[in-house]
Amino acid sequence: MLKHRFKRWTSSCIAGLALFSGVAMSETIIPSPPQLAASSYILMDATTGHVLVSHNADERLPPASLTKLMTSYIAEREVIEGRIALDDETLVSVNAWQTGGSRMFIQEGRFVSIEDLLRGIIIQSGNDASVAMAEHVAGSETMFAQMMNSYADRLGLENTQYQNATGLPDEGHYSSAADMAILTRHIIEDNAEFYPIYAERSFTFNGISQANRNSLLGRNPSVDGLKTGHTEEAGYCLVASALQDGMRLISVVMGTASEEARVQETQKLLTYGFRYFQTAQLHDGGEELYSGRVWGGRADNVRLGLEENLMLTIARGDESSMNTVLNIDPVLKAPIEAGQRLGELVVTHGDEEVARRPLLALEAVEPAGFFARIWDYILLFFFNLFNGS
Repeated sequence: MLKHRFKRWTSSCIAGLALFSGVAMSETIIPSPPQLAASSYILMDATTGHVLVSHNADERLPPASLTKLMTSYIAEREVIEGRIALDDETLVSVNAWQTGGSRMFIQEGRFVSIEDLLRGIIIQSGNDASVAMAEHVAGSETMFAQMMNSYADRLGLENTQYQNATGLPDEGHYSSAADMAILTRHIIEDNAEFYPIYAERSFTFNGISQANRNSLLGRNPSVDGLKTGHTEEAGYCLVASALQDGMRLISVVMGTASEEARVQETQKLLTYGFRYFQTAQLHDGGEELYSGRVWGGRADNVRLGLEENLMLTIARGDESSMNTVLNIDPVLKAPIEAGQRLGELVVTHGDEEVARRPLLALEAVEPAGFFARIWDYILLFFFNLFNGS
């Protein structure tokens, strides 16, 4: 990842302080993104959430088995938050056993572990496993669908509505490429301990071994997840994620014509993203970016920085055209609390603002004693007088 380190400044009365100003010798040329043979698609930087390519990404479409990404996400959250355990067992119902379509081949009246069900959902795309998981978590698939919709609201999936845990055709059951990308980002970030399952190539249960339907696993060494989907109504769909040179991308294609088409169209997106873009880390969270004079404090200065790492998605070779400015409160007075906002950092690319983050005090500054404060305020009076404040 690209990382800039900037000069430290100590004058606390300057606003609009330029930390880095690069002038590019030539503008980076990026070709137009590929046009895919798909109803809807999106390419997102998983780290920053920046969308690199988008076509009909908010269109509400039948998601088929991409639905199971929410089913697995909820099951993983249930384990992480301690409401169920991987070694818990559930009794397979007739309803789960009779569910049609792709199957894990669980048997009615038998017990199966949550860990096996999770692999049956993710790797084998088992509709029977999805229903069994839904019944174990919520009591019924109908109640689980309500949970799914609550999670969709919580995660900001504005064009998603679930009617079941499987993705089998159901009126009013829909999602979008953009929502699938957002959900995938949450799976990767929120449920990181479970993410390696999405890269597993096969799973054997009840003596039956089934390959992961995501055929990009193995074909593209950068790809490590996530899920396929197909119904006659939805066409062939694929959500994939890949990691290359420190950059993770998420791609979603919906409504392609065949299994091979969804793979090829996904490859086009990933190749484009990795070829022309990079994830740049400009600063670490907690890194000192500025040391400012404090008036009336036990300490003379306070260090300012960002709460979290500042990550941006930029064109490859475009580093020198990024401009960063600190806008800092001209007078900093004690007391100052750790984490108190005392300015902002603004990053621009040409005339476009690409990031704005608050500058925070990295430590607290207690007020000085009475006479020290009086003396500092006298100095501050003359400081303001001679600086036109």
